[in-house]
Parts: sequence; C-alpha cells; structure tokens
Amino acid sequence: MVTALKRCAFVLLLLSGSPAFAGASNFILVNGTGSAMADVSITRSGAKDWAPLGASAAAGARSPVKFSNQDCAFDIRANVAGSQVTWAGVNLCDVKSVVLKRDGSAGAWVDYDQ
Repeated sequence: MVTALKRCAFVLLLLSGSPAFAGASNFILVNGTGSAMADVSITRSGAKDWAPLGASAAAGARSPVKFSNQDCAFDIRANVAGSQVTWAGVNLCDVKSVVLKRDGSAGAWVDYDQ
C-alpha cells in the first residue's frame, strides 16, 4: 500500500510541472534596442538586489551569458542612450536567446528564441 502511494505521488509530481525541475540557465543576450547598452544588471522579478550581468553591448551585439538560478522570472536593467530602461518579468527558463527591444512610443519589450 505504501509503495503504491509513493508511486502515485511521484507520478503526480511529474505531471504537475513542478518548479523543482525548472530554472533559468545560460542564454544569449541580444541588444535589439538600436543603441549601445551599458551597466546591464539583473534581479529576480520585483526584487531590488541588482547584480551585474555583463559588459556593455553595442547595438545588435549577441553576448553569451553564463547564468543559473532556480527561478524563471527576472528583471533586466540597462542604460540605453542615456536613459535607464528596465525589462520586467523576463522569462529565462527554456530559452536560447533573449532579445531586448526598446521603442520611444511602445516602451521596452522582449523577444525570445526558444
């Protein structure tokens, strides 16, 4: 009986899409803003403990980022054309590249290559 319950619990855990199996990992950061980026940093979505993410990136640059975290949602911040821009709620789970975009009228958004 106990073995059957353990098997049932294991199957339910697998089917639930448990976050224990998820997490952010290495990705390519693409500067799709049309301007150079500086002071690129990252924090868990909604947190305030920013950490440097990498060097400055020229417009169109593709930079590999070594990254590992159990969470998926992050905020990325950079100085773009003299202004601080934040991309909120960036999903870093199961992505190959993250393209940071910015438009004066539309704001900041992210495109993904999964």
